[in-house]
Amino acid sequence: MRVVLISKAYVVGAYRTKLEAIAAHEEIELFAIVPPSWQGLRLERAYTRGYQLLVLPLVFDGHFHLHFYPSLAAALRHLRPDVCHIEEEPYNLATYLAVRAAKKVGSKVLFFTWQNLLRRYPPPFRQMERYVYARVDAAIAGNQEAAQVLRAKGYKGKLQVLPQFGVDPQVFSPQAKGTKEGTFTVGYAGRLVEEKGLWILARALRGLEGDWQLLICGEGPLQEKLENYFSNQGLRPRVHFLGHLSSAEMPAFLNRLDVLVLPSLTRPNWKEQFGRVLIEAMACEVPVVGSSSGEIPHVIGDAGIVFPEGNVQALKDALEALRRDAPRRRALGAKGRQRVLAHYTQERIAAETVALYCDLLKEHDTAAKGGQ
Repeated sequence: MRVVLISKAYVVGAYRTKLEAIAAHEEIELFAIVPPSWQGLRLERAYTRGYQLLVLPLVFDGHFHLHFYPSLAAALRHLRPDVCHIEEEPYNLATYLAVRAAKKVGSKVLFFTWQNLLRRYPPPFRQMERYVYARVDAAIAGNQEAAQVLRAKGYKGKLQVLPQFGVDPQVFSPQAKGTKEGTFTVGYAGRLVEEKGLWILARALRGLEGDWQLLICGEGPLQEKLENYFSNQGLRPRVHFLGHLSSAEMPAFLNRLDVLVLPSLTRPNWKEQFGRVLIEAMACEVPVVGSSSGEIPHVIGDAGIVFPEGNVQALKDALEALRRDAPRRRALGAKGRQRVLAHYTQERIAAETVALYCDLLKEHDTAAKGGQ
């Protein structure tokens, strides 16, 4: 079975461990189409075993709704895949054009969506979305609410709930802690923006007792304001802004932590769609604390602590309880890794994805035989 998988996300090297896992299935001949960069992040040359990585030029780099690959149709005519898997939202120009091109060469086609808010788009995006719904053979929703949104918007086809990515538990694995003895190390990784709830975390830490430090991985417009806040509170020496870390650097960062916090806040135009850093931390046996926004409670399950989003006192209490209780931290860390191994490895997600490909081709073969 020849499969073409298209996504800008695979400029990140660690994400391509999923591609290696898909390609490890004997029945799959995999081609991955990626751009040379996305939003300033250059293609990371790592994890390329077992499949062909095709780098195609991209128009409108950084524009989620408008980007597309001008040479994609020609590439699909050359490759003639059995399955074309587009990991983009159904209302994006890239998805619309890819579906058109894939159908012209007779491929079975599916798309991926994270969108967990019921939103109506203006023309021409609404028309592109309807076109995609009517012509694809399957859809994958990255979370439960995204599946509900698809049905509410009129998609009636085959649908599976499956995250876009898992983690490689060999890469994200527990290591010896590198912080000084007795220092309770809290971590955050992600964009430094309002909706990620960083002010909730900052205010919760203001009242935290004992010897603690905060490590912040990421970049964004809130950094200067956060630095000023911690300085005004006399806490700046405890807070370390590490900037952007590559995917290869993330396991070492996570293993420096005693707890990883994701304090996201739901907004009218956004809520947490998954929280990949949660499963990365869990795989490293780092206990996680997350807000109740979006998919976070479903990801954490009973392997961490979920607090009501926006509740500073609840987050402070959770951190204080973990700071005082090292055995509980170890127990939650172990439970988190077991949850990842059961549900969120790249191998598991790859296997379910390949099973969906096979189902689509079986249905095609059955329909073809029925028409004879």
